[in-house]
Amino acid sequence: MGLFGRKKNKEEKDLAEKKADAVSSFAKASADKKVGEKTKPASVKNSSMKDLYQGKDKPGKTGKEKAGKEVKKKKGVGRAYRILVKPLITEKAAILNTESKYVFSVATDANKIEITNAVEEVYGIRPIAVNIIKVSGKKVRYGRTFGKRKDWKKAIVALPKGKSINIYEGV
Repeated sequence: MGLFGRKKNKEEKDLAEKKADAVSSFAKASADKKVGEKTKPASVKNSSMKDLYQGKDKPGKTGKEKAGKEVKKKKGVGRAYRILVKPLITEKAAILNTESKYVFSVATDANKIEITNAVEEVYGIRPIAVNIIKVSGKKVRYGRTFGKRKDWKKAIVALPKGKSINIYEGV
């Protein structure tokens, strides 16, 4: 049994034996030679790292990369639901829906490109245009306590003619 109760298969045992043989033969040869000489035994000279790790996959590769397909990780993937905070359902937004424009509350650090990519990822439709409005929070007062609501961003997303998204689902 190997480390942490994992059983070694036959290939791992063979590889471990090769490494041990190479190290022991190198140690014997270095003991026989004088201190100043730099030589390796014949078994180590003829073998390379490729030979030692032959048949083993490179560490850290996923299944798709092993098959020859490169997995290209897009920047911002999985962040779409953080960028699109929620759809705004107001009277004005309902009027804009007739023109294939949809209004969303978005993250304050999001830009037009990120919003476009997020809408495409979530709804599967690439927007024609994205307009952003930065809304400053109102000053409020509760008795003697003064405060301010959060600043937020609003995005108006224009879709191509004839395309629509269902944002009222579950409302």
